[in-house]
Amino acid sequence: MIDVIAFDADDTLWYTESLYVMTQERYKQILAPYEVNGDIDARLYETEMRNLQTFGYGAKGFTLSMIETAIELTDGRIRGMDIKKIIDAVRDMIRKEIRLLEGVAETIPLLAQDRTLMIITKGDLLDQESKIARSGLADYFRCIEIVSSKNKEVYQKLLDRHGIDVNSFLMVGNSMPSDILPILALGAPAIHIPHETTWAHEQIEIETEPDGTYRLQNVGQVPALIEALESAK
Repeated sequence: MIDVIAFDADDTLWYTESLYVMTQERYKQILAPYEVNGDIDARLYETEMRNLQTFGYGAKGFTLSMIETAIELTDGRIRGMDIKKIIDAVRDMIRKEIRLLEGVAETIPLLAQDRTLMIITKGDLLDQESKIARSGLADYFRCIEIVSSKNKEVYQKLLDRHGIDVNSFLMVGNSMPSDILPILALGAPAIHIPHETTWAHEQIEIETEPDGTYRLQNVGQVPALIEALESAK
């Protein structure tokens, strides 16, 4: 029996990465007058990877990495007003209306009727708390965990803290390295719902879905899969 279902938040329950993509396009427009050399996207990604251990995931780290990259690409020529435009672009991104992904609005209340639901997500604490509150879904989740990283050890600590038996646990997410592989390593099943604009850092090349992984197109398909899994036991 699957008693506890945990969901990633960004790009599993609502759109996020597409907002980052749009903000990055605004960023490139801000830098365009400086005629910088090199691939802006590639340089920004390098900066983000370098800064992960310092600033973590989420909007604040993204903002600081954009500013740092802009200073480097312009050899310090970027004007203060253009740095403000970068900050304003992220502020606009954070304030965007929450758009739930397909099937989420109907499925989460349904699952919450007879299952314990959790959110386990990475990112900036304030930003994630705000999105969860504005999503209209918060009351359906018994536990909400916002963590700095998602690996086998982190998941095990969360299961232990909440007294959850791994044999009754299921994870749903869009990221293979963050949401799927660590859960499989613990011996629990996972549902992989890929998102079209998943961040490059969360993508890995695999030939086939690993054993214990169930690939779906949207959250609306989760109840039927759970019923099939439980009937097969």
